[in-house]
Amino acid sequence: MTTTSSSAHPLPKTTLAPSPACPYRHTVDPDAMASVFEQLVTEVTSALSTNALAGALDAGIDSMSAILRAIPILEGKLLERGISLIATTNPDLVVLTDNLRLPVTSAAMQLVEKNAVHLYRSLTLDADSGGRKSYTPDLLILNRPTRVAHVIDVKRSLSSYEVSRIAALKSRMLAAALVVPDLLYKEHRRLVAEDVRVVIVNAESQRTDIDGGIWPLGHLDHLLEINGAGAAMTRLRELFRDKITTNWTGARRQLHGASDLRPGGGGQGAATADETNERASSAALDPANDADPAKTAGHGTMPRIGFAKVPGSGLR
Repeated sequence: MTTTSSSAHPLPKTTLAPSPACPYRHTVDPDAMASVFEQLVTEVTSALSTNALAGALDAGIDSMSAILRAIPILEGKLLERGISLIATTNPDLVVLTDNLRLPVTSAAMQLVEKNAVHLYRSLTLDADSGGRKSYTPDLLILNRPTRVAHVIDVKRSLSSYEVSRIAALKSRMLAAALVVPDLLYKEHRRLVAEDVRVVIVNAESQRTDIDGGIWPLGHLDHLLEINGAGAAMTRLRELFRDKITTNWTGARRQLHGASDLRPGGGGQGAATADETNERASSAALDPANDADPAKTAGHGTMPRIGFAKVPGSGLR
């Protein structure tokens, strides 16, 4: 698929107003979760250990390319698991991550594509309606007291996404959201959602559209109603990058040490390895190198469908 840079197709700019201090009852302390975060990072990066990176460097360009493609994929998994982990610190939230295949019917897509949100936001569709197409969110989070559900798609970066591709994703998410109230009620112990909102969480935060459902990590505080959630996720990403860098440095040292023991090791060969490693390291940590893989009716008040919104924003 041909992609263009964000500068070619800019999204609407949204000014991010500073969040008021501690507006929510629940707070997460990144320092207190340091050991849990380190354990999660170690688990996610197990395939990128020092030995694995050294082996890939020694094996050649094909093995190294496979390692580089794995880094953004693993970071995406880390982001999903990190948000889920932090969300569990708010006892009001029900966090669903498994078996979330939501049907996207032709009727739902027509409703979304041919009507303004306010014209269908009080509609709901049968979760058993089936259809050939579907959408699987990364997370589905329900706030029990407020009965607000969020359908969440987590992106490491949107820098390589064309505007048309983002628009198609949002339409698919909104169409899938129409079955969420029925799905939660029927398949998840009579959970009730009266308001279903969709949101794309962009970890790089370089392309945001708050009113249009594209939020930066910093707005996780509002999404999860947990003070410090955004800062905690930023810390988790930093730990991931630090771990990769540490393993990369160890792999280079290990490889150079082995080459020194070989006939003709060092010299020109070592210089060539340095150049290769530097190029690969820069590519691995470049946010533009995104390899994101292709990845009910509630009883009572009629549910409402729409984009996520910041409290007090006045959005309807």
